[in-house]
Amino acid sequence: MTSLTRRELALGLGGTFLLGACNNAVGGNGGARIDARVDATLAEMYRRFPGTQNLAANANGLLVMPLVTEAGLGIGGAFGRGALRVGGVTVDFYSTTKASAGLQIGAQQYAHVLFFMTEDALMNFRRSPGWAAGANIEYAIPEGGETIAAETTTSLAPVIAVIFGQAGLRIGATLEGVKYTRIIP
Repeated sequence: MTSLTRRELALGLGGTFLLGACNNAVGGNGGARIDARVDATLAEMYRRFPGTQNLAANANGLLVMPLVTEAGLGIGGAFGRGALRVGGVTVDFYSTTKASAGLQIGAQQYAHVLFFMTEDALMNFRRSPGWAAGANIEYAIPEGGETIAAETTTSLAPVIAVIFGQAGLRIGATLEGVKYTRIIP
């Protein structure tokens, strides 16, 4: 049996972690999976809220997040993955992360779609680091949900957000930060 020196062990473990970190899943089916979820989310939104079809037809682009999972107890967070579609075609994949602090308790899942109504709003989103700050008073219950929100994306640029499909129970008034990051699924 051969024995390893500390240097060989450290180099071997370091190399393993480095190679593992290099896996960006290019050539995997992550993009196809996200696209299938985006298609299903849009179909459900159009079925439940027929007026959104006209909104989508007039939009320059849609950012669709099929499933965002959010939880909090004083301090909270959320994560989801989706796609940016322009002309009905996926042009980029994004993840969303959200941090929140305030009076809050519970967990929920929901879908959301951002409608970019002008070319400038779409280009500003694609060129920016993607931060949007907001002050929300919100609740979600299994039977339905309502969000009263004032976000910088909707107050500074013509972007319309539709949030639907809430499941779970989350109650609170929070100050939040949301970041959308371009990803390679």
